[in-house]
Amino acid sequence: MNKPVSVEAETAKARMAEVLGLQKRMHVTKGAPSAALRKDRLNRCISLLLTHQDEFIQALNTDFGARSPDMSRLTDIAGAIGPLKYARDNLDGWMRPQKRKVSPAPLAVLGGKAEVRYQPKGVVGVMTPWNFPVQLSFDAIAAALAAGNRVMLKPSEFTAATSALLAQTIDLYFDDDEIAVFQGGPEVGAAFAGLPFDHLIFTGATSVGRHVMRAAADNLTPVTLELGGKSPVVIGKSADLEKTAARVMAGKTMNAGQICLAPDYVLAPRESVDGFVRAAQSSVAKMFPTIKDNPDYTAMVAQRHYDRVRGYVEDARAKGGEVIEINPAGESFSQQEHRKIPPTLIVGATDEMAVMQEEIFGPVLPIRTYETFDGAVAEINARPRPLAAYYFGEDEAESEQLLTRTTSGGVTVNDVIFHFTMDDLPFGGVGPSGMGAYHGERGFREFSHEKAIYRQIKPDLLSIMRPPYGESFRKQVAARLKP
Repeated sequence: MNKPVSVEAETAKARMAEVLGLQKRMHVTKGAPSAALRKDRLNRCISLLLTHQDEFIQALNTDFGARSPDMSRLTDIAGAIGPLKYARDNLDGWMRPQKRKVSPAPLAVLGGKAEVRYQPKGVVGVMTPWNFPVQLSFDAIAAALAAGNRVMLKPSEFTAATSALLAQTIDLYFDDDEIAVFQGGPEVGAAFAGLPFDHLIFTGATSVGRHVMRAAADNLTPVTLELGGKSPVVIGKSADLEKTAARVMAGKTMNAGQICLAPDYVLAPRESVDGFVRAAQSSVAKMFPTIKDNPDYTAMVAQRHYDRVRGYVEDARAKGGEVIEINPAGESFSQQEHRKIPPTLIVGATDEMAVMQEEIFGPVLPIRTYETFDGAVAEINARPRPLAAYYFGEDEAESEQLLTRTTSGGVTVNDVIFHFTMDDLPFGGVGPSGMGAYHGERGFREFSHEKAIYRQIKPDLLSIMRPPYGESFRKQVAARLKP
């Protein structure tokens, strides 16, 4: 039996092809936009966010069922405006051509010149996830616009209200040949990934990233993949456990752990586990004296994600893990309006448990022990390379060991997630956690073509390098063969 045709998906595909053609034509006919136009586009994004921030916060709450409005204002509104302002304020320096050394040196003496110019690639496709749908959309858009590109955005279908608002507001502030938004489910997403963009950035699950990369390969589209993985927290013996637990649990409970950079498991000295658990319980009680109806605590975005995370907990319990649910008010979550899961520790997590095999993306934190710091490093290296790694402690030798002997997308020392918030640090994964990077100047370069330019000397002194080859030619070559 043939699969029925989705009229909505077919309409979206046709419009995507039409808009891509329009944006490519405008890129060719109008050329690279001036710095003034790029700043205008960035400013329009900022105005959009400031003007419609309350609508976005409400849409996010609708999509999640219960999402902290204060957190949304920080992460999705302020978190989106920051990269836009940083790009706007630094754009002139980024756009400036860079002089490069001329070789061999005599060519420079005679007037040879080399430089790199940063040219817009053209049309950048942006595919964003549901966990921070506003921030992650405008973070990528900031870099793409700064580099002088036009943008086509495909936000997640899981946050339908927010995606619809993105489409509505962007349409108010931009023409289709500047930024266009396309909504739809997996079929539309697959078609979007298969379009012949000049660059494609995808943020989401590693499993989906593989499909995106395969689709992009058909057009040889360069890709930036921001994926995930199991980001470890290594607690050193010198760590202040109260401070460590407060910072780890703040990162783990933000957005109910639905963050690609959330701490995914803890490695601690055996003697530190009990102290960390007590400190984690205390820190959660201070942040969330109640959870069930607390507006500061976010729900799981959908029932299938709720069921998936609850399944990890039950699997760990069945396989001998000590499950510690942090529920300060002793509330019952058996019946609730939304899909809230209280912060949950799993002490003695083993490799056989699903919670140690999959990225959790929820407020569940496995805790494992190590006998030596070398053992902790070895465990991290035995797993796929994560998007982030975190070290807590005052031992410089240990922190350096983690930095130099493990490979991760980024590292924060004595906190979690904060390296992502630094506008001037590149953000990206490595291997299974992603490829390419953006943020700040690195994002400008990611979405630019670095055009190499050389200007030849006026005197025709290089004629000796042309046939017929003589003694002068051989002397020139011999000079280059010296160590």
